[in-house]
Amino acid sequence: MPIEELRGVRVDRLDVDGPTIATDDDTSDLIGGAWSAQAGLIAIPVERLDETFFDLSSGFAGELLGKFGNYRLRIAIVGDISERLAADDAFAALVRETNRGDAAWFVPDTAALDAKLADRARR
Repeated sequence: MPIEELRGVRVDRLDVDGPTIATDDDTSDLIGGAWSAQAGLIAIPVERLDETFFDLSSGFAGELLGKFGNYRLRIAIVGDISERLAADDAFAALVRETNRGDAAWFVPDTAALDAKLADRARR
């Protein structure tokens, strides 16, 4: 999907249909694409994430979120994760903690992402 601007932030919003993000190389490719497009935030549909992302023992979620942080590129995981939150207390804790900051967010839809960016702009 093309770059769009939300609340003054260039957002690289990935299509739901696309390759699964499952490896460190996949993460690097996303970061490279966002940097090339001069995006400040990448919005990844939850459907694009490999199942290992949701298994915290795999370490993939930490690697992905950490790598985006290292490159000072914000990330939003967009989509319904309510079943995953109900099934895994550790994952729910990660989501709560992540959503408190400004670098990475889990949001149910694009409207919620827009609201997060609006709230951030008011600060």
